[in-house]
Amino acid sequence: MTLSRRSILGRTLAGLAVFGLASPTHAKMAGKSVAVIGAGMAGLAAAGALARAGADVTIYEARTRIGGRVLTSTLWPDLPCDLGASWIHGPIGNPIKKLAKAAGAATVRTRYESSAAFAGGKTVYNEIDPWEWTEVARVAAMRAPADMSLKDALIAQRVMKVKTATDIEVLAANVHLAIEHEYGGDWGSLSARYFDMGEEFAGEDVLFPEGYGALATYAAKGLTIKTGAEVTRLTPLDKGVKIEFEGGQSIRADAAIVTLPLGVLQSGRVAFDQPLARKRQAAIDTLGMGLLNKVFLRFDKELDLPAVDWFEKLDAPRKLFPEWVNLAHVLGAPALLGFNAAASADDLERASDNETASAATDALRAMFGSRFPAPIASQITRWRADPLALGSYSFHAVGAAKSARDDLAGGDWDGRVVFAGEACSADHPSTVHGAWMSGLEAAREV
Repeated sequence: MTLSRRSILGRTLAGLAVFGLASPTHAKMAGKSVAVIGAGMAGLAAAGALARAGADVTIYEARTRIGGRVLTSTLWPDLPCDLGASWIHGPIGNPIKKLAKAAGAATVRTRYESSAAFAGGKTVYNEIDPWEWTEVARVAAMRAPADMSLKDALIAQRVMKVKTATDIEVLAANVHLAIEHEYGGDWGSLSARYFDMGEEFAGEDVLFPEGYGALATYAAKGLTIKTGAEVTRLTPLDKGVKIEFEGGQSIRADAAIVTLPLGVLQSGRVAFDQPLARKRQAAIDTLGMGLLNKVFLRFDKELDLPAVDWFEKLDAPRKLFPEWVNLAHVLGAPALLGFNAAASADDLERASDNETASAATDALRAMFGSRFPAPIASQITRWRADPLALGSYSFHAVGAAKSARDDLAGGDWDGRVVFAGEACSADHPSTVHGAWMSGLEAAREV
């Protein structure tokens, strides 16, 4: 299905040029056909830039919707819930902030400093800062003959004078809260050398009270997008590339931009009839696909909670729902948002909705007392089980080269196929703005 008419293309893309989507207005790509595989933010950015440059560009999306891992649920009409990406991380100079402004999307600031930690049903002060430990471990790993996992590097450095199983449990819990929740990967899989290589934009993070999906909708205006079109095979031709779809249909294009999630590339759901460059295939094989899942809980009345943005749970089980966003404070809604990451999130995906909501409620009662009310409704994500994502976002795993993301990005088959997406962003991996910027770079390469 085509989402919008070509008749509005010129007007829309002229407006998009102000925030870096579009190429110069002269038709560099006139007469050239480009297929963009995936209507996530990388694909939308690439297609918009190419259309502005005069290409005949079509996005092919396997889902029946656009946005990819940007997904706003409207199940609760008065409280849109972002089941995928939520924040602009560092809005100053961030292209997604410019996109949000162009789209007229409202934003709300959140601050990590606005937080409270709980243990034993009481507010406590968490004196442990795992980021100090990880820097010690990283320096040691850089001096070692070979890379190692963050877990092995931390324990080897005895950053907490680890002696007993309890010491390791406390260490693991704090790393889980601060680092595994950030990167989506288990500390036994994260590269001690390279897990934290990305750069950051400045400024306090903001989220979207009306949903992140509005940005994808805005960026898609004027573009030709065919949904329900799952690509199964790419074949290089003497000139261009052949693209086959589930159901047996096929097309030909002068070039293809592949913006599939890393997990999908790793799964083999899409076949490449000619081997990819050795470094690119090695990057696909060795980078990790992480997991961060969400649980939104809604309540029937206003919650009596501390007026902060974030809550941390330091009680056992330490690695189950240790982090919450206080939507009552941030958005004025009787709701809370809890997170699970890495191995604990994988474990919880096997639970039913009722079991998951019950575990989340137990976590809240561990923080706020046994009288904390039960939710009246919930929304739960399972990104690993999603066959068109197979995880939330990429992380730098042990065994992946320092250059792995650069190796994954860019052109193959003499430029007939170009790769983009958050996993291709060396400077801003695992972010929406990283995906967007990589899409623009892929368009430039084409």
